[in-house]
Amino acid sequence: MSQSYFPAYRPLRPTPESIEDITPVATPAREGDVADLEMTKEKVDDVQQYQEHRDRLTTAIDSTTSILTDLRDFNKTSWVVRYPHLKPSSSQRPGIHPNARRSLSFADDPSTSTEVMLTPPVGGRLRRTLTTAAPSVDAEAGMEVPSAADKAPLHEDDGLVSKSDTEFHVLRLDLKLGPHGTTTSGPTLVSQLEKSSIASLLSERIASSLIHLSKLRARVQDTSSKVLVTGDLNAGKSTFVNALLRREVMPVDQQPCTTMFCEVHDAADNEGVEEVHIVKEGSTYNHTDEATFTRHTLSDLEDIVTESDAQRILKLYVNDPRDPQSSLLSNGTVNISLIDAPGLNRDSLKTTALFARQEEIDVVVFVVSAENHFTLSAKEFLWNASNEKAYLFIVVNRFDQIRDKARCKRLVLDQIRQLSPRTWEDAADLVHFVDSASVVETGEVPESFQNLEHSLRSFVLQKREKSKLLPAITFLNKILSDLDLLTSANGLVASAELQQAQDDLARARPVLEKMLAGREELDEALASVEDGMSGEAGEKAKQRLESALETVGKGQSAAPEIISLPSFPGMLQLWQYTRDVKKALLQSIDEAVKAAENDARALAVEGVAKVSTLGDAHLPLGVERSKRIFKPEAMFVVRPGHKRRSSLNAVVVGGAYGLGIGLAAQPHAVDVELRDIIDMRHYLMRFALVGSSDEGKSTMLEESDISTSAISMLSVGVGAVTMVGGKTLGARGLLEGLVRIGDLFGNAATRKWAAPIAGAVALGLTLYFVYELPNTIPRTVGRHIKTILSTTGPLPGQASSSAVEQMAFAPAHAHRISKETRKVMRLAAWDLRERFRQTVDERAAEVKAWEEVERVAQRAVEWFEECGRRAEEVRQKAGFTGQIDAPVLAQ
Repeated sequence: MSQSYFPAYRPLRPTPESIEDITPVATPAREGDVADLEMTKEKVDDVQQYQEHRDRLTTAIDSTTSILTDLRDFNKTSWVVRYPHLKPSSSQRPGIHPNARRSLSFADDPSTSTEVMLTPPVGGRLRRTLTTAAPSVDAEAGMEVPSAADKAPLHEDDGLVSKSDTEFHVLRLDLKLGPHGTTTSGPTLVSQLEKSSIASLLSERIASSLIHLSKLRARVQDTSSKVLVTGDLNAGKSTFVNALLRREVMPVDQQPCTTMFCEVHDAADNEGVEEVHIVKEGSTYNHTDEATFTRHTLSDLEDIVTESDAQRILKLYVNDPRDPQSSLLSNGTVNISLIDAPGLNRDSLKTTALFARQEEIDVVVFVVSAENHFTLSAKEFLWNASNEKAYLFIVVNRFDQIRDKARCKRLVLDQIRQLSPRTWEDAADLVHFVDSASVVETGEVPESFQNLEHSLRSFVLQKREKSKLLPAITFLNKILSDLDLLTSANGLVASAELQQAQDDLARARPVLEKMLAGREELDEALASVEDGMSGEAGEKAKQRLESALETVGKGQSAAPEIISLPSFPGMLQLWQYTRDVKKALLQSIDEAVKAAENDARALAVEGVAKVSTLGDAHLPLGVERSKRIFKPEAMFVVRPGHKRRSSLNAVVVGGAYGLGIGLAAQPHAVDVELRDIIDMRHYLMRFALVGSSDEGKSTMLEESDISTSAISMLSVGVGAVTMVGGKTLGARGLLEGLVRIGDLFGNAATRKWAAPIAGAVALGLTLYFVYELPNTIPRTVGRHIKTILSTTGPLPGQASSSAVEQMAFAPAHAHRISKETRKVMRLAAWDLRERFRQTVDERAAEVKAWEEVERVAQRAVEWFEECGRRAEEVRQKAGFTGQIDAPVLAQ
C-alpha cells in the first residue's frame, strides 16, 4: 500500500506531561485523602522517572543517528567498510577460554581469516570488542607464547560467547534466496559479492536503520500508544477486541471476516461522534481533512468489511461507557488505539509482518487459538516481532473449550519459550488463557479476563518503559552492538593496512631516495662510457688504417697473412698483372678495415658490459633487467633498403659513401691507368732540384706536394733541362743552354755518335723495363693508392657534399667506426636510462600509493576508535546495561 498507515496523533486528554503539575496537598482535608495523596505522589514520581528515561533515550537515539550517518558517509567517501564473519577458532591453547577465540574473515574474502579474541558485553562491559590473538614466539624456548588478550583473566560473571555475540542483529546482510548451506543461501551469496558491492549493501542497510531510528524517536516522543491485535485466521481477534470494548463493534463470523486494518479510537478524538473513516488510497489520513477519507456510520462496518477484499485502512471511532479506571480505550491518561489486523495466513501475510515491525507499534497482542496453537506463519511472526519488541502480549483464546488445560498451557508456554524468551520469562503478566466469546455473549467478565485487562492496562499505561521505551532500547542496544563488531573488525583491518603501509614505505622510500641521489652519477657514468668507448674505437681504427696505407704505399699487402701479391706473369700480361696487384692491395686495405671494425666490436662488447654493470649498481633488486641481447656481428651491417653511392671518387676521397662495401669490389677502383705502370712524374720529381745558385743545394719534392696542374708540368721540363745543364738556370741560362745544344748537334762528329748513343739508351730502357717493372709496379700502384686515399677534400672538378667527404680515407673510416660504436653505446645507455626512469617512476608511484594508504588507514584507525568511543558514550549517558538479552535502563 502506498498510503501511510499511522498518522500523527493529537493528545486530546491529559498526558503524562500534564501530570507533573500535580503536587500533593500539604494537609489533607479528609482522612481518606491521605491514600489518594500517596497514590498521586507515587504516580508523579513514576511520570517523572518515565520522562527522564524518555529524554535520555531520545538523546541516545539522536547520538546513534549521528554515528550511523557519519559511518555511512565514511563508507562512501573515505573507507570501504568490510563486512566481518566470526566463526569458532579451530586452534585451542592451554589456559585460554575455549570459547573466546574466533576466526575473523570478511565477506569479500572468505578464504582469508585471522585469529581474534572476542570479548562479549558482560561483566560490567558495555561493548563487545575484537583484539588480535596472534601469539608471539619465545626465541629461547622456540615455542609460541599466548598474547596479552589470551592471558586476560576471565571474570566470574563472564559467560561463554553466545551465537548472538558473533552475529549482526540489525546490520545483517542476509539474502534469503535459498536454504542455509546451499549455493543460493544468504551467507553464500554475500561471500560472492565484491567488496564495493557489499559496502553498498551495508550502506543501504544503514540508511534503512536511520529511517527506523527516526520513527523510533517519533514513537518515543509520541504520548499515544498503539496496540496491534493480530494472529492466525479465526483465532478470535475481532472477538477479543469486542471483549475489550464490552460491545460488538468488529464483525464476527465463522468465516474469515476482517480483511482490512481496522484502527479503533476513542470517539472523544472525533468530537464524540461514532464513525467509520475509510482512508483513501494514496492519502495520508487526517481526521480534519475529509479529502483524505470517506465517512460511514458504524452500522455500515460489517458491510464494508465483508463486501470488499481490498486491503483498506479503516478508522473507527467508538465510545466506551466505562469509567477511565476500567476502560483501556478511554483511560483518561493516554491516547490508545487498537488495531485489528487481518489473519497472518491470508494473502496479507507480508503486509501484517511489515506492520508488526513498524516503529509506530508500541504493543503487539498476539491472539492464538488454544485448539491450534502456533502455525508456521505465527512462529515466523513471533520470532521477528520478539526481536523487535522483546516483550509480546499473547492471548490464548477459546481456552474454556479445552479439556486438558494443563497440557495445553505447558505446550503453549514451551513454544513461547523458544519463540520469545523474554515474554516467557514474564509469562504471568504477558501470557493469558481466556475465552473472549463468553465475555461478549454473556456480558460476564471472568477472573482470567479481568487479569488480562489489568495486565494489558498495566503494560500499556503503567509499564510504559517496557511497552513504549523498551523496543527502542532493544533496537539501540542491537545497533550499538553491531557498531561494536563492525568498528572493531574494521579497526583491525585498518591497523593491519596501516602497519603494512608503514613496512612497505620503510622498504620503498630508501630505494627511491637512493635512486634519485644516484641519477646524476649514472648519467655521468654512462656519458663517460659512451665517449670513452667511441673515442677509443675511432682512434684504434685510425691508427690501424694509417699503418695499412703506409704498408700499401711501399707496395706491400696490409694483411699479408690473408692477402698476398700475385706473381709477375710476363710482359705480355703486364696490364692484367697491374690490375691484379692493384686489386690485391685494395683487398688488403679492406681487410684492415674489417680488422678495425672487429676492434670496435670488441670495444662495444666491453662497453655494453660496463653499462650492464652500471645497471646492476644503480637498479634495485627485483627490477627486471633489459631483455635486449647485443649482437656484435650486427654492427657495420647495411640495413635492407639503405642506398650507398658506388662512385669510386666518393669512396676513396671522402670515405663517407660506400665505406664498408670494399674498395676491391668496386669496378672503377681496380681500373688500371698508365701511371700505375710507369709513373714518370715520380721519377722526374725524384731528381728535380729546387734551390738557388747562391746556396748550391738541392731538395727532392714529395709527390703529395705536387699538383697535376700546368705549373707542375713546367717544373718537370725545367728539371729536365737542369739535369743536362747541371745548374739552376734563369732565362739567360736557358738560352745559353739551348745555343750550346744546337752547337753540339751541328758538329759532324757528334752526329756520328748520336745514333749509337740513342740505341744504347733505348736498349738500357728496354732492359730496365724487363727486369725492374715487376718490382716497381706494386710500389707504383701502392703509391698511387696511398696518394688518392690520403687526399683530403674532393678531387678537382668534384663538389664537396659534406664535412665527412672532405676527410681522408683513414679519418673517414675512423669517424664511421666511432659513430657506429657510439650508436651502440648510446642505445645501451638509453635502454638503461629508460629502465632507470621507469623504475624511479614506479617507485615514486608506489611510495605515493603507500603514503595514501597510510594516510587513509591512519584516519580509518582513528575514526573507528572514535566511533567505538562514541557508541560507548551513548550507552553510558543513556544508562544501558549493554547486554543484548537484557536491554534496560539503569535506575
